[in-house]
Amino acid sequence: MRCAILTVSTSVAAGVGEDLSGPALADAVSALGAEIVVRAVVKDDRAAIEAWLTQQVAAGVELALTTGGTGLTPDDVTPEATLAVIEREVPGLAEAMRAASLEHTPMGMLSRAVAGVAGGTLIVNFPGNPRAVEQLFGVVGPVLGHAVATLRRRDAGRGEHHHH
Repeated sequence: MRCAILTVSTSVAAGVGEDLSGPALADAVSALGAEIVVRAVVKDDRAAIEAWLTQQVAAGVELALTTGGTGLTPDDVTPEATLAVIEREVPGLAEAMRAASLEHTPMGMLSRAVAGVAGGTLIVNFPGNPRAVEQLFGVVGPVLGHAVATLRRRDAGRGEHHHH
């Protein structure tokens, strides 16, 4: 499973802040056995996030994970960018993540993170906090492989996955 990881942070993009969430996400997904093919940082800019996600979908990456930009500040535009790219939402993933974060903080209900599908790519928004990334990855991590396998069944030439 090939995975692309995007850190959405104006301060990290400007070289002011340190990216802690991106590496946390990379460690978590690597532990699942996924191969990280791309790691990038963009500022809190809707067009930049959309462009990056679209690029991953076009490249046929199975999993595109974002961290950051899912809250309520005017800068938080990751969910809007994600919604613009995905064809179908997978609300249960986002719901499970919000439910899990509520166990740690009531602020979890303010997360606007989105999960969905574009082409053969599953896109999931994570919060921009390394501890939250670890907590929430524990919840959704176990289903990501199955989600991607199911999603990929419609691809031609996958032999054993071919069902009509």
